[in-house]
Amino acid sequence: MNARRTGTVKFHLNPQRPPTLTAAQKKTLLAKKDEQIDHSEIPSRVDVSWTRPGALVPSENKRQLTIRLDSDVVAFFQSTGKRYQSRINAALREYMNAHKRAG
Repeated sequence: MNARRTGTVKFHLNPQRPPTLTAAQKKTLLAKKDEQIDHSEIPSRVDVSWTRPGALVPSENKRQLTIRLDSDVVAFFQSTGKRYQSRINAALREYMNAHKRAG
């Protein structure tokens, strides 16, 4: 079928090159309240549980040191985004607290 006859337009999103908004589109979007934005086309992510980060430890309490970690461990934490070192610290803190409680 032809798009001219059906009125259907097919679009394939390239995540590496997302479409850019025009100035008018940006203005229209910024003028809308959150509840006015249509999210019906966004797939639901029921398999993901979002958690709030715990309280941050003040930087005065931190010590800089050199530590050798397996490259796959570092790659995993880096793939989670910025502040990956804080997440490594949080994982180590959980381990430490679990061992304190156990013994």
